Amino acid sequence: EPACGSGNFLVKILQRKLDTVELKYGRSAFDKRVYGLVALASCYGIELLADNIVECRANMLALFSEYMAVTPDDDAWHAASHILSLNLIHGDALSMRVADGGPITFVEWGHIGNGKFQRRDFRLDTMTQAAGLREAGGLFQHLGKHEVFQPVKSWPPMTVRDLAAWDQSTEDAAA
Repeated sequence: EPACGSGNFLVKILQRKLDTVELKYGRSAFDKRVYGLVALASCYGIELLADNIVECRANMLALFSEYMAVTPDDDAWHAASHILSLNLIHGDALSMRVADGGPITFVEWGHIGNGKFQRRDFRLDTMTQAAGLREAGGLFQHLGKHEVFQPVKSWPPMTVRDLAAWDQSTEDAAA
């Protein structure tokens, strides 16, 4: 969502995704936890106003917490908060810049099995170049290894506990 505001649209999307998680995985606490995070991790937004992005993150986390019945004492709550801090971006979708002027980077969260997640970071300005290549159809299929399809950073696999333990200093040190 390029102008997510306080998250009204994203909250509805997440609710539908969590309803699907409940239908498919609601009988297994482990699967519900993992796929609840997968659902959350597939929601993205950009917002220009700082107070709106804070409210959006809070609204999304509140919905996730209610569905998962988790509190700030739970690793899943902290993992969700970490994911939202990266997926809901304070920036300008038109200029493709975050509030401090750097490029907008989106995180792709892949569930790789056994409750582990693979994080790969992609720059929005580079990803938008990919849209033009894909529109051209089969003519550019040979560009599958083109830079627009390559992450700017790949992270080691992480568990929910790893995600919960993340803090900004961890990411700054790895950058």
